[in-house]
Amino acid sequence: MIRNGIDCIDDYAHLLAGKRLGLITSPTGLTAGLESTIRVLHEKFELAALFSPEHGVRGDRHAGALVDDYEDPLTGVPVYSLYRGDSKRLTPEMLDKVDAVVYDIQDVGVRYYTFIYTMLYAMEDCAKANKPFVVLDRINPLDGVTVEGNALRPEYRSFVGNYSLCVRYGLTAGEVAAMVSAETGLNARLSVVRCEGWEREMLFPDTGRVWVPPSLGVPRFETALLYSGTCLFEGTNLSEGRGTTSPFEIVGAPFVRAEELAEEMNRKALPGVRFRPVYFKPTFSKHTGELCAGVQLHVTDFRALRPLETGVRLMYELRRRYGQFEFLPPVRENGRPFIDLLGGDRSYREEMDEEALLERFREESRAFSKRKQAYHLY
Repeated sequence: MIRNGIDCIDDYAHLLAGKRLGLITSPTGLTAGLESTIRVLHEKFELAALFSPEHGVRGDRHAGALVDDYEDPLTGVPVYSLYRGDSKRLTPEMLDKVDAVVYDIQDVGVRYYTFIYTMLYAMEDCAKANKPFVVLDRINPLDGVTVEGNALRPEYRSFVGNYSLCVRYGLTAGEVAAMVSAETGLNARLSVVRCEGWEREMLFPDTGRVWVPPSLGVPRFETALLYSGTCLFEGTNLSEGRGTTSPFEIVGAPFVRAEELAEEMNRKALPGVRFRPVYFKPTFSKHTGELCAGVQLHVTDFRALRPLETGVRLMYELRRRYGQFEFLPPVRENGRPFIDLLGGDRSYREEMDEEALLERFREESRAFSKRKQAYHLY
């Protein structure tokens, strides 16, 4: 049986016993039997505070919605927001209430998924306060081997990309924490409660575990697999499927001609995927209430699929085919376009040669694959 860190907690009780604990978690903080990590730590140890990332500790906040401080109704434990308008960090006042901080959230193994930066920020804040930071590790659902895409450039750091990871990075959260602590000289008081039974080549369906959506926009494993490619459309005027039952599995806009796009994308014979014409009206996000046309990406082979390359080829085809295609302007005055923050540099706006771009990405992926091996725990 594949066990995540929380399933092995009794073997690491010495890290937590006798301490006031602060827990950063989400609805994916669950045991193999689907018991909440909140409840486990509340019953076994002294749970003094909960720290809420994006979406809330109970998963009741939409993507991008700010989170307020409140009291958890099930335990009475105070909940402090790590997704505030003015900051995403632990404050000294929060850290005064705890002796150690524990992190337990299921990651999706993709650079622009914000939970990983909530973890890294918290680790930095704990290091500054000289407090222990404990990661209850979880398997990487996209495997621990495959790397895709470019490494983020430091000058493009943001909350959707805050370290020089490749887009699909093939590490667990605990391994990312160890890498950042070592490479930055942070030397955090980091402990990782390891998984058991997981092998690096495993995709999530190989584990026999129940899929729990890590956020409202990732309802299925197929969504998580496609996300590293289709999330790029968040930086464009194309809908990435938010506001539908298939976020990140469908891409379209009112100006797209669905049948011709699907036919052209299938002609490329990309590995592990087929494209189907689709029509939809988003109920929120881009093009709300408008009839959009586009394609749905159907995964035919989990292992053969290269989702980042698939997303890039789809984006370039849309740019060539439709003059209405646009990259969205910066959200803030003098800020960077969102596609640059997702992309980790300016490549998508400036590199017009699709093949040159993908070859550079492959080179950076190969370099990162070698670099990350020093931090493998499995």
